[in-house]
Amino acid sequence: MDTIFKIRYLCVSITLRFMTPQVFTYSYPHPAVTVDCIIFGFDGQTLRVLLIQRAIEPFAQSWALPGAFLLENESLEECASRVLQKECNISGVYLEQLFTFGEPARDPRERVLSIAYLGLIKTSDFELIAGNNELRVAWKDLSETTNLAFDHNQILQTALTRIRGKIKYQPIGFELLDSKFTIPQLQQLYEAILGKNLDRRNFRKKLLSTKLLRQLSEKQQNVAHKAAYFYEFDRDQYLQLMQDGIYLELV
Repeated sequence: MDTIFKIRYLCVSITLRFMTPQVFTYSYPHPAVTVDCIIFGFDGQTLRVLLIQRAIEPFAQSWALPGAFLLENESLEECASRVLQKECNISGVYLEQLFTFGEPARDPRERVLSIAYLGLIKTSDFELIAGNNELRVAWKDLSETTNLAFDHNQILQTALTRIRGKIKYQPIGFELLDSKFTIPQLQQLYEAILGKNLDRRNFRKKLLSTKLLRQLSEKQQNVAHKAAYFYEFDRDQYLQLMQDGIYLELV
């Protein structure tokens, strides 16, 4: 009888062990995690970056990238979306993860890791509204970003390097334009992102050779110069080229 009881007790113990969630705790420190968002916008002339002016310490009054601490039960993507909605009144933006920044002294409060997310939008698509913990939210020219809070200048420079590299072989710039545009408008966008002037003839020739632009019958109206034709981005052609493994060199 005693043996049977021991066997039953052992079976119950094993069952409970596998059914009960295991909680692990560790003695070493746990760094905090934040998500910071680098959102570039194009206003038709210049490339701008979305910044918030901090209302609280550290770096009160300073301009910074929108960001927040990661909550315990949310994903990184959910945190990035929450940041943009709560701090800037922006939603529905496609974001890609950029990089993780983890220098030990990057935040004076404590050990903080930052996962940065990158997005591109048209500035006219959203009405910016600052959150409760921000003094202001605004689009800033890149020349106005020389002294950002924390290590946000490094994060911004990393994001710039990423989009300046990608725009040479991926048509990411079309996200910043209206659905129809002229080639001069497209060139102005590329020059704003790359930070340099491009030869007009070479730019036009190279872009048209990719077959990614579909010319429309419509022209500009009420312009002082010669009216240019409008074009639209041929996404199906781009997807086909990618499927065929064809490398694009856009600029």
